[in-house]
Amino acid sequence: MTLDIAHDLRRAIAALSTGFLRLKGIGDEGMDAGDEIVFDEWDWEVGVGLYGEFRRAEAEGDTAALARLARWYDRQIARGLPRRQVNSTAPMLALALLAERLGPENGREDWRGLIQDWAEWLHTTMPKTEEGGYQHTVKERDNDGQLWDDTLVMAVLFVAQAGRMFGRRDWIEDAQYQYLSHVRFLGDRETGLFFHGWTFEGRHNYARALWARGNAWVTIAIPELFRICPPEGAVARYLREVYLTQVRALRALQNPEGLFHTLLDDPASPVEASGTAGIAYGVLAGLREGLIGPEYGDIVTRALPALIGRIDESGFLHDVSDGTPMGDTLEFYRQIPNLPTPYGQALGSLFLMEYDRAG
Repeated sequence: MTLDIAHDLRRAIAALSTGFLRLKGIGDEGMDAGDEIVFDEWDWEVGVGLYGEFRRAEAEGDTAALARLARWYDRQIARGLPRRQVNSTAPMLALALLAERLGPENGREDWRGLIQDWAEWLHTTMPKTEEGGYQHTVKERDNDGQLWDDTLVMAVLFVAQAGRMFGRRDWIEDAQYQYLSHVRFLGDRETGLFFHGWTFEGRHNYARALWARGNAWVTIAIPELFRICPPEGAVARYLREVYLTQVRALRALQNPEGLFHTLLDDPASPVEASGTAGIAYGVLAGLREGLIGPEYGDIVTRALPALIGRIDESGFLHDVSDGTPMGDTLEFYRQIPNLPTPYGQALGSLFLMEYDRAG
């Protein structure tokens, strides 16, 4: 990495962090209020950011940052957590990783008890679709009978981590089953990409949308499973091949600027920075885990300047599509507006921090 790139990269990482806090409504005065993590929400966009911050602190041996994370979790748990659903599970992944790193000798039995209870709830009690898939419940609605790409990152990775952490083979196998089931119902055999969702109520993939951010969740989820709780045998072979096929297809659809479009196969649809950041991170993760060869690194190097160039002076990442429920038509996805969002900041930071470490 050249000095110019390194300087631009670290400046972009710092800017995204500042923009994230502003988007959460903290304001400049809140960002100066001590050395704390100050955002005050427990949901998926925060969970993605917390995971990235944990991995950064872990890689750098930043004990002060790990302590900040611990204090944030203590405050959230003390005040009471929201209703359990797929998206509210997302912050549990970083909590489980942090609890494992600190070890039981640090007296975090409250964390460990919460992690075990939440993982068991996902495994046994949360709403399931036909064939035992994790129904994509969110705070707004239960989405009866629906499977979404997002679930693999928001909930299934946590179950895998908890299973490894507590020696629960049934949780580990449940997590692997969720991967196999989601690939079966969301995968597009013709392209090797993934549809946004599937419903058992009518048994269809809605608009058959090859949605960029949904594909990014899969690109992230597979190598992160190999990192957290590596599958073996036929499951490992199957997921490697699925991942390689998807990355190969994605590479052909990246536009000349280095971005992906909201609908991957529709260059007339808007460009989408959060999907691009997620895909680029997932490719870096696949390179890290040895799932793909270095010839796919050009996806990353093409995405980097395009994403940095979309971070404004306030630290906001632009060309991020707004929150996207399941759409019944492709036009629905084309009409989703682009605007700065917390999850755009989180995915951008996750990618840039991983690039910084890998460089």
